[in-house]
Amino acid sequence: MILGIIPARFASTRFPGKPLADIRGKSMVQRVYEQSIKSRSLSEVVVATDDERIYEHVLAFGGRAVMTDTDHPSGTDRCREAMERTEGDWRYVINIQGDEPFISPGQIDSLAAVLEDGTAELATLIIPVNDHDVLFDMGEVKVVLNTESEALYFSRMVIPYIKGVDQKEWHLHHHYFRHVGMYAYRADVLRKITNLPVSSLEKAESLEQLRWLEHGLKIKCAVTDVDSHCIDTPEDIEKVLRMMAL
Repeated sequence: MILGIIPARFASTRFPGKPLADIRGKSMVQRVYEQSIKSRSLSEVVVATDDERIYEHVLAFGGRAVMTDTDHPSGTDRCREAMERTEGDWRYVINIQGDEPFISPGQIDSLAAVLEDGTAELATLIIPVNDHDVLFDMGEVKVVLNTESEALYFSRMVIPYIKGVDQKEWHLHHHYFRHVGMYAYRADVLRKITNLPVSSLEKAESLEQLRWLEHGLKIKCAVTDVDSHCIDTPEDIEKVLRMMAL
C-alpha cells in the first residue's frame, strides 16, 4: 500500500500561512489534497502539519490530517512521523509538495508506477529540459542518470558539461533533465534516511537527496511531461493562474 503525505507548515519566510492561502475559493492545501486523492495509486492521503489552524481546516473540508512536531528540519522528516502516526501497513510513502495546488494526479501515478515490484528504495520525478534559459537557471536542479534510470547526481549547475559546443546549444546535443520535487520512499528506507547525518554534498548544494546518494542508496527516476507550478510568494498565485489559463 502507498500512503500519500502532504507536508504543510504554517511558518514560511516568504509566505506565512501559505497552506491556507485562498485560491479562487479554496485554500492551497485543499486544492493539493483534492488533486492527490484523484490518484489511482494511493491508498490514503493525509496532510502532515505542525499547526492547529491547518489541522482543523483540513478536517473541516473533509480531509485527513495528522499533527507532527514543529522542529522537523525537512519535509522528509515530517513524512516519517506522519507515516508512523497513520495506521496502515505502508510499503511506500509519496511526499506530495504542499505548494503545488494544481498538481496532476497523473504525476503521482507515474511515480507510483516505478514502485510496483517493491524493489525501489527511493524514487522521484524528472522532466526533460529543452530550453537554454531553463537549463542554466541555477534555481532548477538538474539530474544525470545511469542506464537503469537511477540518479547518478543532482546539481544546481548544468551537468554534464559538453566540451567544444556553444553553451547556448547544449540542450540540442544532450538529453537533459531537471528535477520535479516529489519523492517516494520505501517505508524502511524512510526510517533509515531520517537517521543519516548531513553529508558534505548535501551541504554544498543544499539538496537533501545528495545525502542519500552519498550513503549508497539508489533513487529511481520516472520521466513526466507534466510541468509543476510551485507557489512561493503571494504574487505567484495569479502568475500560475494566468499561466494555466484558469
